[in-house]
Amino acid sequence: MRAFRKMFTTELKLSIRGMDMVIFSIIMPVVVLVILGVVFKDKAASDNADYSFFEQSFGAVCAIAICAGGVMGLPLVVSDYRSKKILKRYKVTPIRPIMILSVQILIYALYAVTSLVSLLILASLAFDYQMRGSIIAFLGSYLLVMISMFSIGMLVGGLAKNVKTAGLMASILYFPMLVFSGATLPYELMPRPMQIASDFMPLTQGIKLLKASSLGHSVSNVLSPIIILMLLAILCSGISIKYFKWE
Repeated sequence: MRAFRKMFTTELKLSIRGMDMVIFSIIMPVVVLVILGVVFKDKAASDNADYSFFEQSFGAVCAIAICAGGVMGLPLVVSDYRSKKILKRYKVTPIRPIMILSVQILIYALYAVTSLVSLLILASLAFDYQMRGSIIAFLGSYLLVMISMFSIGMLVGGLAKNVKTAGLMASILYFPMLVFSGATLPYELMPRPMQIASDFMPLTQGIKLLKASSLGHSVSNVLSPIIILMLLAILCSGISIKYFKWE
């Protein structure tokens, strides 16, 4: 446990010093939230909706941090450690390589949680946001989205031959989802053909779940996203565990 804590502290300091994940996981969601709050705070989501477009979009903004850490950050650091033979060297020490992976997952989970707390505080203080749904249901949804996105990241990082390949694969997954899943460009404002294409993206399903739980919609309305995300997490985790390349 002491070795885990020391490794976690060291890796977290290195990650923060790099600033990439601080910018993409914490600062960028805050900027998007502020823009949506200024522009859409008092705009109704639809003619018969009793909540604002800003309230509807809150869950989507929360998903940005998860996507950045799970799909972009995690694969790069895992593939980088493999290419530098770090995972291989740890095989001959009492510290098992799985500990390194656990530390990295915990670090990116910490980024996601920090982002969520920052967004909740900012939305409440600056834009009078109040979650209409159960906070427990929302946190459960957030955890499920996190697990599914992290499983994708572990799959990419575990199978990519090198850092360049991991970066290319992560970019192909990350940037389209960031733009077209509803995380930055609101799903409701997309043309219908774009919405249909967006529905094939895992993050779109996660955003639908986060929106529904934050607005207090019935679970029956989001059974499809829940099932898809659970199956995705099981599938990606299973493949990454079975075919993970340590060296």
